Amino acid sequence: MNYFAHGYRFLDDPYFLAGTAVPDWLSVANRKVRAHRARALDFVGSPDLCVAAVAQGIVQHHHDDAWFHNTDAFNLRSWEITVLCAAALPKDEGFRPSVLGHILLELLLDAALIAADPPRLQQYYAAMETVDASAVQRAVSEIACRPVDRLAWFIQQFCQVRFLCDYADDAKLLFRLNQVMRRVNLAPLPDSFCNVIGPAREIATTHASELLDEPGEPRLCDWRLVG
Repeated sequence: MNYFAHGYRFLDDPYFLAGTAVPDWLSVANRKVRAHRARALDFVGSPDLCVAAVAQGIVQHHHDDAWFHNTDAFNLRSWEITVLCAAALPKDEGFRPSVLGHILLELLLDAALIAADPPRLQQYYAAMETVDASAVQRAVSEIACRPVDRLAWFIQQFCQVRFLCDYADDAKLLFRLNQVMRRVNLAPLPDSFCNVIGPAREIATTHASELLDEPGEPRLCDWRLVG
C-alpha cells in the first residue's frame, strides 16, 4: 500500500495518521532507520500520547501491508501490470518489470481512491498539517532507539509538495515513479512508459474494491485489535 491507502480511514487522528506514513517517510528521509512493528508495539501504550499514537499508526501500517501483499487480488493485478511493463520496456537495460508492477499498482490504487472522493485528499493533507513534525521525529527516534535527523523536514516537504495530487495525471505520475526508481537504483523510465500507465490505471481502478477487501476479519481501525 501507499500513503493514501494506508491513511485515508484515520483523518480524525492526525498523529495516528502520521504513524501510518512513517515507514514510507523513512524510506526516503532516513533510509538507514526502520520503524519495525515489533519495536512499535512496545510503545503503543506509552504515556506520551504522541509517541503512543505514532506507534499505533506504525503497527497499523505493517498490519495492512501484511494482509494486502498476500492476497490473490494483489498478486494477480500486480502480475497483470508486470506483463504490461515487460512488453513495453527493453529487456537489457536494468528495468525490473515485477518491481514496477508492484509499485505502480500501489500508486494507482491511491489514485483510484482519491478519484473516488477528491475532497478526502484535501482532508488528508489538512490533517497532516496539524501535526507537529518535530514531535513526530522525536517519537520515531524513541521508537527506533536511534536519532532520526531529517524526518521533520521531510514531513514538512510532504505537506507542501502534495505529490499525491500528481497521481491523477499520467505524465506527472511517471515523474514521481522515476523518483522511486532512482531511490531503488533502477534505470529511469522513458516518456513512452506513459502508454503503460493508462491501461495499468484501468486495472487498479476497476479492481480497487477487490484489492482493499481484507480476507477474514474486516480492515481494522483499532490498533488494539491487531494481532
